[in-house]
Amino acid sequence: MSVDAFRVPGMTSLPSPALELSADEARRIALRAQGLLGAPDRRAGVRGVLRSLGAVQLDTISVLARSHELVPYARLGAVGRETVESAYWDGSHAFEYWSHAACILPVEEWPHFAFRRRARAARGHRWHVMEDSERSCAAVRDRLKNDGPLTASELGGAKNGGEWYDWSETKIAVEWLLDTGEVVCARRRGWKRVYDLAERVIPDTLFHDDLDDRACVRRLVAQAGAAMGVATRADLADYHRLRAEQVDEVLADSGLVPVTVEGWGRPAARGGSRPSSGRPPGAAWADPAALTPPPRGRHRTTLLSPFDSLIWDRPRTERIFGFTHRLEAYVPRPQRIHGYFAMPLLSGGRLLGRVDPAREGTTLVARQLSLLSGRAVRPMAEALAEAASWVGCTRVRVERIDPPELAAPLTEALAEITG
Repeated sequence: MSVDAFRVPGMTSLPSPALELSADEARRIALRAQGLLGAPDRRAGVRGVLRSLGAVQLDTISVLARSHELVPYARLGAVGRETVESAYWDGSHAFEYWSHAACILPVEEWPHFAFRRRARAARGHRWHVMEDSERSCAAVRDRLKNDGPLTASELGGAKNGGEWYDWSETKIAVEWLLDTGEVVCARRRGWKRVYDLAERVIPDTLFHDDLDDRACVRRLVAQAGAAMGVATRADLADYHRLRAEQVDEVLADSGLVPVTVEGWGRPAARGGSRPSSGRPPGAAWADPAALTPPPRGRHRTTLLSPFDSLIWDRPRTERIFGFTHRLEAYVPRPQRIHGYFAMPLLSGGRLLGRVDPAREGTTLVARQLSLLSGRAVRPMAEALAEAASWVGCTRVRVERIDPPELAAPLTEALAEITG
């Protein structure tokens, strides 16, 4: 890392020469920022992970566990699953809203999503259009006011009886009120959202939409930069799903500093077009706190959810780790390469392979396992054994492995680890 000319924000273009990072330094900075390098903060626990990441993505798929459980597990180890759930859903520390996707967010971030609530309200309707929106919304408000927190079923039913997207008027209304900030989800019961009036859930000091759009976006760009450590403009936009021009408007006073990263050239932008920012190849932005001291410490060996924020941005994952990953859950079975819910293996700060897991009673089944080299055998065995123990499985069975010649070494390593 060289610091020949280092300037603080306020500039509109990258200084020359800028702070220069090697590809390896950038990778380690990103891992530390994501809580996967160095000693985990066990005192802060799951809530500390959430605050540090700024967003934990939700998804309906549950194989080992749901994705929002896998994220703190990857960083903290075998923290109890009930501990994870209670940390999220105690009704006062987090809420659900639209960030990178549907995400759990720290309650402190409520004011910073005012720009998105306003944008949704300005649209005037959801992708569902209600026949009598005012009547339906008023009915939901009254029920929540009089009866307290309720699920969509308790409000009157989530569906009309058809496909999953055939929502009832009540479900459309309560989701619209959630979009626009009148209603909040700060609890889940099973996998069902529990809705309540935002004014009852969000602390008084946070319950406001006073910040203008620019202030909101500036905070989210700074938070994304801190959560990633070092990032391109496109990375910063993708983290909370901002527009590129929104990021450009606030970068100069976001608190992030410009850097260049070895090998971070100008790949095709998301969507296939070339970036038009005019910044030099390798241009990126870093959180100043991430630059010193140099990242050191213990690397986690773990399986990652495909929705983990370390890897949810596929172009960034390929740029940092040289690892191409694709969620194949929605790919027809005959066309899958790595399996339904392939989970990448992280070890030594590298992505070394992946496994498509399943559970059969007390057996964790590796339906399809891919390793990039023989040095991934022991880490994969360790990750499988730890994951099995975490979810209450007592055995691990490997059905298919690529390359096949690593089957015997993996079996031996598993036997040694599990006894």
